[in-house]
Formats: sequence, C-alpha cells, structure tokens
Amino acid sequence: MYLVVILDWHSRKVLSWRISKTLEAGFCLDALEEAFRNHGHPEIFNTDQGSQFTSVAFVKTVEDSGARMSMDGRGRCHDNIFIERLWRSVKYEFLYLHAFENGAVLRQGMRTWFEWNNREPVHQSLEYATSDEVYQRDEPLRVTA
Repeated sequence: MYLVVILDWHSRKVLSWRISKTLEAGFCLDALEEAFRNHGHPEIFNTDQGSQFTSVAFVKTVEDSGARMSMDGRGRCHDNIFIERLWRSVKYEFLYLHAFENGAVLRQGMRTWFEWNNREPVHQSLEYATSDEVYQRDEPLRVTA
C-alpha cells in the first residue's frame, strides 16, 4: 500500500491523506484537491520528484491554484525533513504495532491515527503546542486563494 500526505509545514498538521494499492497519480491528486478545497492554496507547494508528483495532472492542479511548485533535490534529505519525520512516527507509533486484515481496516486506523496526531502530541519546535493549535492560531498568516 502507498500513502500520501498533504502536510502544512508550519504547523506539521496533516491536511489530507490517501492510501492506494498502486502508485498512480490519482490518489495523490485526490489528496491534493481535498487539501486545497478544505484549507485553501499555499504560496509554495513542495514535493519530492516521484512520478506521481511530476505527472501533468498533479503539476497542473498545483499551478492552477496559484501556488509555486518546489521539488526536493536528489539526495537532499533535509528538503523534506518534516514529512520524513511524520513517516517515521506513522511507522513506529502505528503501522509496526498493528496487523490489518484489509485496506478498509488500514484506512480506518490511519484516519484515527492522523486525527490523534493533529490534536494530541505537542512539539518542542512548536513551543509545546499541538499541530491543530498552531494551525488555528496562525490561520491569518496563511495565504489562500
């Protein structure tokens, strides 16, 4: 299974996510469109250079929103450090601790975990606030279209 997350870098809040059994761009595009619909459009949208993120449909959706596209350089692990930290947390705090009967059970578990992750753990780098608290507190700072 493949997981995509649309993450607000400032607050570390998971804005949307999708799971797919294939690595086609459609599930990534669905997550992107949900994030834009529910949270507005960013000034800059950053991804890695995976084929799902360089697809014509994905790039066009980002550009049509008015956001500038930024892609991590090859071998530049610090370019995407926030999402890499989230992947580590998802794996060690959730996925490796549970067995899932099927994709539906996995999706429900992921939904519950992401909701918890946005509202419960505090982050030292966010002055010991949760992602939800920082996202709500700093809402006027975000650029939306």
